[in-house]
Amino acid sequence: MVDLKGQYEGIKTEVNEAIAEILDSSAFINGPHVHAFQSELEEYLGVKHVIPCANGTDALQICMMGLGLEPGDEVITADFTFAATVEVIGLLQLTPVLVDVELDTFNIDIEAIEKAITPKTKAIVPVHLFGQCANMDEIMELAKKHNLYVIEDNAQAIGGSYYSKDGSKQKAGTIGHIGATSFFPSKNLGCYGDGGAIFTNDDDLAHIIRGIVNHGMYKRYYHDVVGVNSRLDSMQAAVLRAKLPKLDHYNQKRWEAASKYSKAFAGQEHIVVPKISCGCGIEKSVCDCHVFHQYTLRVTNGKRDDLVQHLNDNNVPCGVYYPVPLHKQKAYLDDRYNENDFPVTNQLVNEVISLPMHTELDDEQIDFITNLIIDFINS
Repeated sequence: MVDLKGQYEGIKTEVNEAIAEILDSSAFINGPHVHAFQSELEEYLGVKHVIPCANGTDALQICMMGLGLEPGDEVITADFTFAATVEVIGLLQLTPVLVDVELDTFNIDIEAIEKAITPKTKAIVPVHLFGQCANMDEIMELAKKHNLYVIEDNAQAIGGSYYSKDGSKQKAGTIGHIGATSFFPSKNLGCYGDGGAIFTNDDDLAHIIRGIVNHGMYKRYYHDVVGVNSRLDSMQAAVLRAKLPKLDHYNQKRWEAASKYSKAFAGQEHIVVPKISCGCGIEKSVCDCHVFHQYTLRVTNGKRDDLVQHLNDNNVPCGVYYPVPLHKQKAYLDDRYNENDFPVTNQLVNEVISLPMHTELDDEQIDFITNLIIDFINS
């Protein structure tokens, strides 16, 4: 699914030299590479504050801690996503409110959000699924109307942009009150272990979060807030520094691979390719509004599971993201949920399949994969 070894070959010298330097200096925690990466990512994103942390799940949890959310507060998020998004809501004893998503973009449904808002609602967590932003214009309008926080789960869309209906353009993760991302190795910007970061333009919120990530300390051994131990280590920061200048190129390569996939599948009755559109709804032929963390098809003739087996039999990796909706997961079962509220999610879990997507894909590989799929679907 991801060719990390091939990608490493292009940054091998830089990464190896940086890691050797860290080993020699022994600056493993909060060393120069961490501070440099923080500054470089702030500049790239056009955001005032980047606070690195240990992983993307921690990043989401720390966002909620920093905003002062309290047990019982309701947090609205998408039913069709990875469990980390709702996991941290449960860990903090907040109340998760899962809502349906859009069929064409897979992102959180705006009407479903509005219907789910109650006096107890305190935050919305849009997930920019598979590399494309949710409709942030309408989400921010809803948040303003109801005095809610917006926490962007940007684990899958780093480097992507959102084109607002007013013509402005912002990087994914920097639009809401606060954003969180993951640097898991398979991400568009991934390290060689675990890592994450938090983004905000709010000076006071950034100050609070800098304490939270470091045991609640601003001065060593003086604990001003309840915190956690969540720091990006220097070796991971060094890897990310090597990759960050290449992120736009990496994302462009993903775009090109996705375009070739979609062209090959054009006109196939039972294959629905990903919709590429900006947050404002304007269709784009070439755009950075989708960075294709995953290239996800919908197979509409009931043969998705058989296709997964067929690809596996032919040594083609694939993934089903996600096979079970969050509202049906044992850990998050709740009598509040009505199956009639999740028609799209319940459909998607039976149709979606993600194909190999990375910077090293070549035409021969894409041709082999697409021909294999088309022949099987039409057989």
